[in-house]
Amino acid sequence: MANREDVEAIQALFAKLTDSWNKGDGAAYGDCFTEDADYVTFAGQHLKGRKQIADTHEWLFNGPLKGSVLESRAASGLQPRFITPDVAIVHAIGEARLANPSEDPNDRGSINTNVAVKRNGEWKLTAFHNCRIQEMPGGKR
Repeated sequence: MANREDVEAIQALFAKLTDSWNKGDGAAYGDCFTEDADYVTFAGQHLKGRKQIADTHEWLFNGPLKGSVLESRAASGLQPRFITPDVAIVHAIGEARLANPSEDPNDRGSINTNVAVKRNGEWKLTAFHNCRIQEMPGGKR
């Protein structure tokens, strides 16, 4: 069902998401999402729509996450699972490293589940749910 062009476009979308974070650009970060996107943070807040996602991230980038760096699994390694030719589920792993290493608890690794949709020939995220990576029983991640 997937073609190489769509996989590469989704990988590029995630590369843009990471690049926008690392530049501290909330508007560019928000542009990775559909106008009506749902975004659930690791702390359980539900952001609704591109504008709220962009505004919240702009506030974060100018405040508590100022100077942070998003380290993510290489976007080229993402393997979308296509539900239809225009809808894909994507799991990604990343970690926001705080600007001041002494304030970074070093347990910020997270996994997110995303729904990407292709509208008018362009891939965007329409749902994003983020949570901290936890140890499984028996010590496995």
